[in-house]
Amino acid sequence: MIDRWSGVLSRRPRAVLAAGLLLTVLAAVFGSGVFASLSQGGFDDPASESGRELAAERAAFGNRGVDVVAVYSDAELTADQPAFRAAVEDVVDALPAGTTTAVVPYWADPSLVSADGHHAQVLISLAGVSQDDFLRSYDDLRPTLDAEGLTTQVAGSFAVYHDVNERTSEDLERAELITLPIVILLALLIFRSVVAALLPALVGAVAMVGALAVVRLITGVTEVSIFSVNVISLLGIGLAIDYALFIVSRFREELHALPDLDSAEASAIAIRRTMATAGRTVLFSALTVAAAMSSLLIFPQNFLRSMGYGGMAAVVVAMVAALTVLPAVLRLLGRRVDAGRIGRRRPTDPAAEGERWERLARGVMRRPVIVIVGTVAALLVVASPFLGVRWGSVDYRVLPDDEPSHQAAATIVREFGPETSTANVLLRGVGPAEVERFEAGARAVDGVVDITPVAQDADATLLRVTWEGNSQSEESQAIVQQLRALDPDTGSMLVGGLSADTVDLIASVGAHLPWMGVIVVAVMLVLLFLAFGSVVLPLKAVVMNLVSITASFGVVTWVFSDGHGAGLLDFTPQGFLDATNPILMLAILFGLSMDYEVFLLSRVREEWDRTGDNTRAVASGVRHTGRIITSAALLLGVVIGAFATSGIVFMKMLGVGMLVALIIDATVVRALLVPATMALLGRWNWWAPAPMARWWERYGFREGGPAPDPASDVASDPATDVVETTSANPFPSTVTGR
Repeated sequence: MIDRWSGVLSRRPRAVLAAGLLLTVLAAVFGSGVFASLSQGGFDDPASESGRELAAERAAFGNRGVDVVAVYSDAELTADQPAFRAAVEDVVDALPAGTTTAVVPYWADPSLVSADGHHAQVLISLAGVSQDDFLRSYDDLRPTLDAEGLTTQVAGSFAVYHDVNERTSEDLERAELITLPIVILLALLIFRSVVAALLPALVGAVAMVGALAVVRLITGVTEVSIFSVNVISLLGIGLAIDYALFIVSRFREELHALPDLDSAEASAIAIRRTMATAGRTVLFSALTVAAAMSSLLIFPQNFLRSMGYGGMAAVVVAMVAALTVLPAVLRLLGRRVDAGRIGRRRPTDPAAEGERWERLARGVMRRPVIVIVGTVAALLVVASPFLGVRWGSVDYRVLPDDEPSHQAAATIVREFGPETSTANVLLRGVGPAEVERFEAGARAVDGVVDITPVAQDADATLLRVTWEGNSQSEESQAIVQQLRALDPDTGSMLVGGLSADTVDLIASVGAHLPWMGVIVVAVMLVLLFLAFGSVVLPLKAVVMNLVSITASFGVVTWVFSDGHGAGLLDFTPQGFLDATNPILMLAILFGLSMDYEVFLLSRVREEWDRTGDNTRAVASGVRHTGRIITSAALLLGVVIGAFATSGIVFMKMLGVGMLVALIIDATVVRALLVPATMALLGRWNWWAPAPMARWWERYGFREGGPAPDPASDVASDPATDVVETTSANPFPSTVTGR
């Protein structure tokens, strides 16, 4: 298939480019409306106990959870003075219809007034069915909460969600403004050519525009979170740049190998060879990354599923752009791809620059056991903090100290005493005696300080249990589990609230994680077998990627859970990791790790097929890819690093974790572990059971494919009638163990 497509590119580059640019313009117009179609919630699981409690609570009494806390204060007035109360009453009376289901003003509950009397709270329950509905209600409600003459601060989970969404959009815009200029500058240093340096940024922009259009199409079928835009930006721009770097580098390498042909003739041949080698690599790389992202679709949380949708859209569009628009541009540019040179002229043979990488690879392969043991031991030490990881979810501390909802939460703790958490308990089909028995049992739970009746009808009773401590702490999670253990003898009981949401989130992630692992590993094994005809290499790749990813988890735990470097990175440690973040990191990093694995092993397989010498094949593969992988990791690192500057802790954590994993993967794994393990395994690297080996010899996707028909490289090409000569040698048989 890719051979036929490269023939089209060779003969009709202008038509391909025109079609690509037209689709890009249409995608830009259509995709610009995606933001109005994206949802803002998606962190809950409707099937969980907390989700069912909220649904049943709404059905019986309307939402009675404390979603928003408005804090009013004045340095001179106290809450019991008429002017203070009148200002707050005016706000409560003017709340927009349809935005709330319950409002508890401070005059209805004395505990909502601070000890000094200068601060008072109003508790608000939002109207809606889903988190997205609550956020829309909050957006309508927030402008009406300011009390005339008083200082107004707004806290609560939906104030935090609102500020997170706002800050994330700002951070994304800043990251994109930072990223592209730096990427172009670094590409200029890598290629030493203005024209070549602009191509990765071009492909990145096309990928971003196209992915947004695809996501808008998806929103017509299912709900997609606004956070998907972040992963689109990260993967769309990052991988498009990587793929462009691979293809442009191979194209220039092929041009250098054809010094005696003019630009048009050489570009026709070079684009065929590039697509048959780097093009196939990009195809398989994109399929592996998309497969990894697809594993997120099994999770019930819309937030994670949306990341899967966005990631798959970004990867597929980046691949399409890299295999259509980019090669069409290269075919038309020919040797002008090196136009606008800066600095001294590069050597004629780019492979000469890989000598240091080859020497390193050969040195590693002389002592493979020592290298493997030492490297794995070091990575496991780096990973060790992950053994003590604690899990939680989003609270106000994910925001910078200067964000309004963070400041409001700090005011509540300062003025109203220690932070408290609550759970809503819905008892149905339970008599008064059972309610009293539950209350007695709940009061006996260590930490519980109050139980308040909230609402009651003939069949249901809603209670609010309060305890001291942050809602995301392990102690709060333990209290929820103890409350749930107090099942009544008759009827039913459901426990909901923020802490209950976190307990259910952690349980849901834990239940679905094994299935995610099965999907990712199974698809990776199949794709890598199709690419390389071996069952050993895919298994080895999966194990090595798990080691490097676990090391990055160790760093993330040490920094963001334990708090090391919090001042340097400017965040407030939460004492735990958001349970969804490692899942997202696992999917993205597994895909990105395979990206470089496929690129390196493709060159190794190409040399193995040519010579049948494992040591030479590995050394040659590292020689040809060492600089390119390092350059690609540097450019992708810029994109990822921009996310580490986010003010949102979980975005910062994602950026730092991925940056660490990228550095480990592109250096330690590719330069040390891969050559060492391949040297230790020798010819067994390429082993497959005899039936599978025979199938692959007939149907497998070889790097470079079979030796092409020389005339076909330029057949029907109006620009040239030159016939290519090929140096491809017959492929030696794959090791089968027969």
